[in-house]
Amino acid sequence: MNLKSQARVGIVVTSLASAVMATPAAAATAPVAPVDVPLHGLRAVLPMEPPTLRTGVPLPMPGGPMGLTGHGEGTLQPLLLPQFPVTAGLPETLVSASLPDVVESQPLSRALVSAPASDARAITPGAVLGIPLTLPRAETRGLPGVELPRAGVLTPAVTAGLETTLGLARSEP
Repeated sequence: MNLKSQARVGIVVTSLASAVMATPAAAATAPVAPVDVPLHGLRAVLPMEPPTLRTGVPLPMPGGPMGLTGHGEGTLQPLLLPQFPVTAGLPETLVSASLPDVVESQPLSRALVSAPASDARAITPGAVLGIPLTLPRAETRGLPGVELPRAGVLTPAVTAGLETTLGLARSEP
């Protein structure tokens, strides 16, 4: 391998390593598109001020395929529909609704429901289908044997940490 080839390989390896190192940082700060949901149309139906809803729409970030090297001992490489990891950030959500004054000595003006931002990870389903041939054997003069194919489904998974806070707020004079 000459010097130019070594330099090219070094550049490719360095760029791949920097991309791999940047991927976890991008997953930790998953992008979210902020949304204020308009609920002003409820004013005609509710006897009070309509609630406000501030949240966001998570933008999923797909990852690379997983499990492409799975194989059994003494068998050929199976056909595989790989699983793909998907990472998204669940946005911060705030719902605020006005309350009527029920107790005059303690006026409460708003009910608040909030959920802080958190990360969510999901893995898509996959499938494995074994090849109906065995490895070549000496007793069959180097020809592969025939067997029933094996099939399997790789299950999906979702992981997220959700936390919600419910409270009452007094009006600020």
